[in-house]
Formats: sequence, C-alpha cells, structure tokens
Amino acid sequence: MEKLALTSALLDWYRTVRRDLPWRKSQDPYPIWISEVMLQQTRVETVIPYFDRFMKQYPTVDALAAAQEEDVLKYWEGLGYYSRVRNLHAAVREVAAKYGGEIPRTYEEMRALPGVGPYTVGAVLSIAYGLPIPAVDGNVLRVIARLFVLEEDIAHARTRSKVEIIVSELIPSEFAGDFNQALMELGATVCIPRTPKCTECPLAVGCAAYSSGRQSELPYKKSKKPPRIEERVVFLVRNAKGDVLIRKRPDKGLLSGLWELPHFSAPTEGVFQLTESHLTSERSGEVWAVAHELLSDAPRQISFVRNYTHVFSHVIWKLTLFVVEGRGTFIPQSPYTWMSASQREQYTFGQVFNKIFADLD
Repeated sequence: MEKLALTSALLDWYRTVRRDLPWRKSQDPYPIWISEVMLQQTRVETVIPYFDRFMKQYPTVDALAAAQEEDVLKYWEGLGYYSRVRNLHAAVREVAAKYGGEIPRTYEEMRALPGVGPYTVGAVLSIAYGLPIPAVDGNVLRVIARLFVLEEDIAHARTRSKVEIIVSELIPSEFAGDFNQALMELGATVCIPRTPKCTECPLAVGCAAYSSGRQSELPYKKSKKPPRIEERVVFLVRNAKGDVLIRKRPDKGLLSGLWELPHFSAPTEGVFQLTESHLTSERSGEVWAVAHELLSDAPRQISFVRNYTHVFSHVIWKLTLFVVEGRGTFIPQSPYTWMSASQREQYTFGQVFNKIFADLD
C-alpha cells in the first residue's frame, strides 16, 4: 500500500469510528498530557472516571503545580504505577516555573521535563500543536510490526527506534495528531493482541502479516521472567478506640510513599493456609509474637479474615489477613501512626489495602 493510500484509509476510518473520549474534546495540551500519562499501562475504560475527577480538581497547569504531593496522590489513588503521577507533578511544576504555565512547543524542551519520555512528547505535541512527531506506544508497535512484518523483539529499544522512523515517514504533516491517534485507536480496538480483527481493518489490503497469514504470531516479544511469589502476613491492628495502625512506605521502591497496613514476610511455611476464625498463641505463636511486638503488649484477640492475592508487574503477593484487637491505646513509633475511620480519606493507600478496607467496611 502506498503512503498516501495508507494514510488516507487510516484517517478516514478513524474519523468515522473514533471513540468519544473526554480528552479528545479540545486541543488543549494540558488535559491531553494528563490523559496520556494515565493511559500508560491502564485501560481507557478505567481511566475515564479518574481523568474526569482529576481534571475537576486540577483543571490547569497552575492548579496542579500548586498542589501538595499527598493530595495529588489521593486523586490518583486506584490507578497504580504512582511514579507516573510523581513525575507528572514534578514536570508540571517545572512548566509553571520555567514556562509560565504554558506547555512547551518543541520536542527538546518537553523531552527535558522530569520523567517525560518520547511517547508522551510525540502524543502531546502532535495532538495539541500538530507537530509531525511519532507517538509510539504498545499499540503502535503492534500495528507497525504486523503491517511490515518486523521480526525483531518489540521490547528492544532498537525496534522502537525503527518503528519511530517508519511512523515519521508515514505521518502527514497537516494531520499529525489524527494520524497518531488513529494508529493507537487501530491497535487498541482492531489490531489487538493474539486475535486481531483483520476483516474490520482499514489497512488489511496492505498488511504484510495478514497477506501471509502471520497476523496472530506477530509481533514477536520475548517472554518476560515470571514474577516471584511472596507470602506475607497482614495485620489490621485496632486499639481500644477502634483506630487502625498504619505506616508509610519508604520514598523509593514498590508503592513508594504510600500508606499501608503492617505486613511482614510469612514467619513460617503454611501461614497462608491458616483459616481458623480465632488464633491462639499456641496455634500460631510466631504470628502472635509479631502482633505482640506491634502493640507493645499482648493482643486481646487475633482473628483470621481471609487470603488475598495481588499481582504487581514483577512480584505476586499472597497475603493472609488477620485482625488484631489491642488492649490499650499506646503511642506507636515512626513510621506507624493511628488512623481513625474519619481520617481514611486523608491517606493514600495502595490498591490492595483499599480492597481490604472495602471488605471490612
């Protein structure tokens, strides 16, 4: 398929079937930027309500730049991958301080912002400002790999660079934003993994993978190392007033800077299988000992609640939850603090702990 025929077919298709998404209602670069960061590693259907809530709270660059990180995290809570919003917040603050709140219009200036990668630069500058810069995400990698039968591993940086060159040669200077969005839309809705809907594809006639019957085997991506499994014991510790003991995670690493319930590596094998409604010190002495240490006193009661499995990109937590009833109201040492029920909205927790709270409400 010649370049002109390909771009025309793709643009005609996109303008006919594109989804009505809130960030497509204007060419304001700020909401486009917010949406692109939210959409990384997250489905569109999940993002929409978070996007609407976030934009209502932080409608401008200046509003987000002036916000405290803890508040911003709270409005991101549930989307996960919190490094995304931390980088976004830092970059927006730099835009406010260095560019007077106006998002840069050049590749070099936007790429220099904290945590802003080439995909985000291409998406924002092409959609908002019409600059013919490629925006290559996972969907675009898959579409181009099938169109041109690329044999290289799409997880490799050199493959991404090759795809960026191909898209740069295809992208029409007058419709750059629509073209980038059309490629992403095609990958998200038609040229999907494993079972592409080739009969619905506007580019099927020119697709090398389709013509050779290889659309289901491409793109090639080396299998990732399977995530490690960690068994952990989680304590929901309540004092005599009904407050819950929580702690803040370190500033770096998994769920960095978020709040959580106390949890520890399972002290012995088989803790994950404990299912008695109430545990005695004789039944599980090590679990009792850890709870005793948390409370600085012997617990009044320890009750098994249920097991949870939570999957991160590189690790799977198998959690056993116990409710620990304390006798007093001791003052905990850092990083622990007591949280009353009315204070819950003041703290940002990882998704797994919000699920626990929801189950116990």
